[in-house]
Amino acid sequence: MTEFSKFGIFTEGGEAKKAALLFSDEIKARTGVSPVFCESSSEADFLFQQTDSGSADCYEIFCSDSKITFRAKGIRGLIYAYGMFLRRIEKSGNGVKLIEDIGGSYVPGKRIRGHQIGYRTTPNTYDAWSYEDYRRYYLDMMYFGSNTVEHIPYEKGVSRRNPLMKYDEEEFLIEAGRMADEFDLDVSLWHPNNNGETVDEAAERRRKLYARVPRINAVFPPGGDPGDYPADEFIERCKAISAVLKESHPDAEMWPSAQAPHSIPNWGDVLIEELEKLPDEIDGIIMGPNHAFPLDELRRKVPSKYPIRFYPDISHNVRCEYPVHFDRDDWHFALTSALSRECTNPRPREYRHLHRITRQYTCGSVSYSEGITDDVNKAVWADMEFFPRCDLRTTLLDYARLFFFGADAQKIADGILDLEMNWEGDPAENHGIDSTLALFEKLGEDYAFLNENWRFLQLLMRAKCDWVIRRRRLFELELIKEARIALEKYDLTAVREILERDFDENYKKQRNDINLLADRLFNLIGLQTDTAHYYADGWERGAILETMDNPVTDRRWLLSVLEKAEKTNDSFGIMRSAFDRNKVDGDEYYFSVALNGLKECGCPQTGEVYMDFEGDKPRKDGSMLPTGMFCTFDNFSFRSFIGGLTADCDYLLKVSFKSQKSDSVKEHTVKVNGNVIYCGPRFGGEPDKKYDELMLAPGFESVTYVIPNEYICNGCIELEMNEPTLGVMFSEFRIVKSKNKD
Repeated sequence: MTEFSKFGIFTEGGEAKKAALLFSDEIKARTGVSPVFCESSSEADFLFQQTDSGSADCYEIFCSDSKITFRAKGIRGLIYAYGMFLRRIEKSGNGVKLIEDIGGSYVPGKRIRGHQIGYRTTPNTYDAWSYEDYRRYYLDMMYFGSNTVEHIPYEKGVSRRNPLMKYDEEEFLIEAGRMADEFDLDVSLWHPNNNGETVDEAAERRRKLYARVPRINAVFPPGGDPGDYPADEFIERCKAISAVLKESHPDAEMWPSAQAPHSIPNWGDVLIEELEKLPDEIDGIIMGPNHAFPLDELRRKVPSKYPIRFYPDISHNVRCEYPVHFDRDDWHFALTSALSRECTNPRPREYRHLHRITRQYTCGSVSYSEGITDDVNKAVWADMEFFPRCDLRTTLLDYARLFFFGADAQKIADGILDLEMNWEGDPAENHGIDSTLALFEKLGEDYAFLNENWRFLQLLMRAKCDWVIRRRRLFELELIKEARIALEKYDLTAVREILERDFDENYKKQRNDINLLADRLFNLIGLQTDTAHYYADGWERGAILETMDNPVTDRRWLLSVLEKAEKTNDSFGIMRSAFDRNKVDGDEYYFSVALNGLKECGCPQTGEVYMDFEGDKPRKDGSMLPTGMFCTFDNFSFRSFIGGLTADCDYLLKVSFKSQKSDSVKEHTVKVNGNVIYCGPRFGGEPDKKYDELMLAPGFESVTYVIPNEYICNGCIELEMNEPTLGVMFSEFRIVKSKNKD
């Protein structure tokens, strides 16, 4: 370990001087000591050397005799080099201590490494930033090896500027390109094709804009979302845009994405046909959400002339390409309901898994991001792109030392890993949530300066959110048990009083702390946690204050049923049905996508399953959802193995579908052990409007099919549901004995 209390700097080359000035600012911010620029290298502790050859992405560090030399071709590599030093230092008195020898030559594993940080209304943070905020974040990303920033011109060709935005979007884009060029960061533009715009109109609008942006290295037009053009027309548009792009930026590249419009079924096949013509105007292909083909299949189909750039969504938790626990789809409905799509979401282990199964197909990536809630994920992903086999804990320790300088890096790294573990299983059963909050609260007490650090505060806020969800769920589950006992005593007054019982003071304090932290984070970094006060673009764009109090049990649904039941002559019967909503006999079967999860199907699903989570969505009709309906399975097919049925009677299959019908659906098929029990338009079967009114919410409907006894094999069935156009969209089903037979 080497200690530094003086910081003499010597530079060789103009780019070296610029990098050294940035380094000087970082050292002063950490130690309060202003580095001195020396007249000779012998006097200096740190040497910045600019070389004449090599790659802009590579760098070297030499450590000897308490002297550090940073060497690279230009400012990009020199920022990487001194960034590695900042990642490996700890506070020591009035100086710093280098914890290990960082000498060596550094060569990145992937040639494209970046993040999309578009200045538009959609992000939960970026639109509130100043130029200096962006400049700071450029450097923060570069310390983990990023070499690309991706920006976004006007969407649909017009400004959507909101009250937070200090600049016009495209005026910002020009300055953002200049700042990126200052650090030798590549600039990519996510620039979709607009519906209703001719090729000439699109090209001319881009020609004018591109000529004004000082640096553009790549343009990324998505194949869809938005811009739904047939694949052959899409490629022709890309060629035309490439031509006008090269007028002002001759070396800039065209990277269309294989994101298929939902409205064009054969879009992917036509895209491959166009690429097989090997157009020179196309430089590579991007793999992103709503993709035409899975990544491995895309790589097999796309001609080898074209590298593939990955566009991983590291920002979203649900209703996205890689939801929490994307390989098993079992993020608990209580967490999903309260935290929704875009909360603070460090998922280092999971993204390491994603990186390992995708990296062999790509030349790198520019991640999808909508603000700072994925800040940990940015660092982890970028570090893996530079060092493909890096140790995850080392990355998190670097993150802690770099951004929480002076605090206990080990505890912060542990806390980040613990936050990811908070999302394992039912929060009511995860006592680690309590210790995670205790860890972050203790860090805030031990290191008061962390309470001015936005990165720390959002981790603390997430820890409090998880704790509140756990406590609310534990409390309400006990209330439901107690209310059930009161119902058995025919005391509906007691049932209501129990279900309406208030939380204790500790819960209320922690819940209020979330509001206080949200306000603090808005003032520190522009984090937008609701639409009314902080101008979030929508309820699912990080607006956790609007989802935090969503149901995590059936408590509120039971109260809504009670409200209806009290106006009838069968109030006790209705409430018994509600409390026993999911109950079936031992030789019957109930399955809920939210409550049971796909693992209980006993077999894997085919295709790429999409979970359309319902529990966090605002319901304009004011209706409540039972937790059994919190998640909708959305795929072209569903399959499950079921046993334990009685062999001597018919059964009824009652499925709760999402009410989405279409005349195009002709083959909605339900099979039992290979036998068709229904095939035709959605949904067939027998409706049950009385059941739907009481047990389902608007937007859903139940359908009942008969399962003949002869289709059941020794009490076992293989259930299949298929629909090749819109997909099978259901939340639950039950298989119960038919009352027509004993």
